[in-house]
Formats: sequence, structure tokens, C-alpha cells
Amino acid sequence: MLHALSRLRGLAWHSLRHWLLACGMAWLGMLAGAAHAVEVSEPRLEYGDGGWNLSVNFEFELPPALEDAINKGIPLYFVTEFDLNRPRWYWFDEKPVSVRRTVRVAYHPLTRQYRVSTGGLQLPFAKLSDALGFVKRVRGWRVIERSAVKPGIPYLAEVRIRLDVSQLPKPFQINAVNTSDWNLSSDWLRFPVTIPEVPGAAVPGTLFLGTAPLHDSGRAE
Repeated sequence: MLHALSRLRGLAWHSLRHWLLACGMAWLGMLAGAAHAVEVSEPRLEYGDGGWNLSVNFEFELPPALEDAINKGIPLYFVTEFDLNRPRWYWFDEKPVSVRRTVRVAYHPLTRQYRVSTGGLQLPFAKLSDALGFVKRVRGWRVIERSAVKPGIPYLAEVRIRLDVSQLPKPFQINAVNTSDWNLSSDWLRFPVTIPEVPGAAVPGTLFLGTAPLHDSGRAE
């Protein structure tokens, strides 16, 4: 009887040890897969030519693994996302605006230049830091058309940036799952927006400056 109880205790301890080990490995995996921090600041909407353009700053350091990859000829794709929501207590929130901008950064060893491209725009840079500066400083990005919004209605804007790992070669996509060096993403920065009345012949000028932004890391995807 005592031998059986001792054996049961041994089996229970063995199972508990394996469970603790599995939990520890899962916790380490979560830490490894966490994205590098990116700060979002100074969101600004300016009116011009029938709509509103976004300016915003992102602050981040490129992890060594990503810097090494780009210098070996692997292009990186950075996606800036902007959403405009209209909260409604009686129904689901309305989303009149949801836009994305992808910026590709690649190194060309023959010319020893970094080339940045987005849409039809292509710009060469001698230094990686200068190429990333274009990514970090968003200026004059058309995000809201005047026909998409209503004056006087309160909206909630959201903006973030992330590295699009789905654009990486397959082996590097696996790395992105297993290590934080391949994950680069900001939280959503949220700020209130109220569209004012804008005469059609108005001189372009600042109509909204994001104040007291709310950082939201828990938004559902």
C-alpha cells in the first residue's frame, strides 16, 4: 500500500514538473515573439484640396536582425494604418475611413543606395537611417476625403505602423514567429476628431491637432 502511494506521488510530481516546464516554455515563447516598441506621436490633420492629410511621427530602432537582412538585399515593408470611427451607442460603430500605406525599403548593392518606394514614388538614400527617416515621418498623407465625413460629428481616429512580415521570404516569416527581432509594431494611437465646416474656397490650413491621444494596445484585430 505504501509503495503504491509513493509511486502515485512520484507520478504526480513528474506530471507537475512537465506541466511547469511547458508553461515556462510557453511564457518564454511569448516574450520572444513580443514586438519591439514603437512610439507614435504628434498626429496632425491638415485640410487641403478637398480633404484632410495626416502627419504623424514614429520613433523606433531597427533591430539588428532586420538591419542585417536589409543589408543582404531583403526588402522590408512598413504598413501605416489609419482608421476613422464614428461611435454609435445604438448600433455598431461606423467606419467611414480605413486606409493603408505601404512603404518598401530595399538596399541595392550595385549603387550602394537604399531605395524607398510607396505608390508611384521612389527615392534613393545613401544611408539606412535616412531611408528609415522617410518611414518614421509621415507627411501629407491623404487619409480623409471631404465627402466621407460630416461636419460637426465627433469621430475617433486611430493610427499605427507595423512591419508586414507576410511580405518576407518564408524562412524569415518563421523567424518572425519565434523571435522579437523580427517583430516591429506600434500600438494603436487614438485621438478625437471633429470635422469643422470648411468653405470650398478656404485657404488650406490646420483644422485639427490631435491632443491628449489615447494609446490603445488592446484593440481587437
